[in-house]
Amino acid sequence: VVVADVDDEGGQDTVEQIESDGGEAVYVNTDVTSMDDVEKMVDTAVDEFGRLDYAVNNAGISGGEEPAGDVPEEGWEQTIDINLNGVWRSLKAELGQMTEQDDGGVIVNMASILGKVGFENSSAYVSAKHGVLGLTKTAAWEYAGDGIRVNAVCPGFIETQMLEEAGISTNENVREWIEGMHSQDRLGKPEEIADAVLWLCSDGASFTNGEALTVDSGFTAR
Repeated sequence: VVVADVDDEGGQDTVEQIESDGGEAVYVNTDVTSMDDVEKMVDTAVDEFGRLDYAVNNAGISGGEEPAGDVPEEGWEQTIDINLNGVWRSLKAELGQMTEQDDGGVIVNMASILGKVGFENSSAYVSAKHGVLGLTKTAAWEYAGDGIRVNAVCPGFIETQMLEEAGISTNENVREWIEGMHSQDRLGKPEEIADAVLWLCSDGASFTNGEALTVDSGFTAR
């Protein structure tokens, strides 16, 4: 596994967890707003392991919490650059490698349920995640002939540091409101999203391409 992040300490911790479970891993500092960085990420995978079989594009920020007309231009551009352009840059570098391989590969882009619906005071985030789904569907058709599958996962609200920093998982009233939007009245677990990603990378999903796999306890079913 190549672990890529801007959080060096967290990245190294993840490498240690993988190694302690008997896996092989390496960390590379990667800022997805930099094409040079994402190319270095892919080059690291090839240098260390000889090829790139699977790629999961998961970098993202929550963006601001203002109505669309009040979003600062700088905040809008930062959210789009990380959450959408960052996925495109990563995808571009990954496809460049996978098209050179005999049997392609699999790419999974992390979208969101907010890539399928609107959500008040999150216009930049919602716009970026809608864009990720459009990019995923288009690339899936463009590269299927190269043996490359491109899919996305659309999580509901998951128990993560991002939600904690936004106050969603720590503010009791907000948490109860968000939990009530899910049929099981709880936030999702990171492991539940990881399982969806692993399935999309597996041979069990060999006929799944261009899919936006929703894992949201019915959030978007109403």
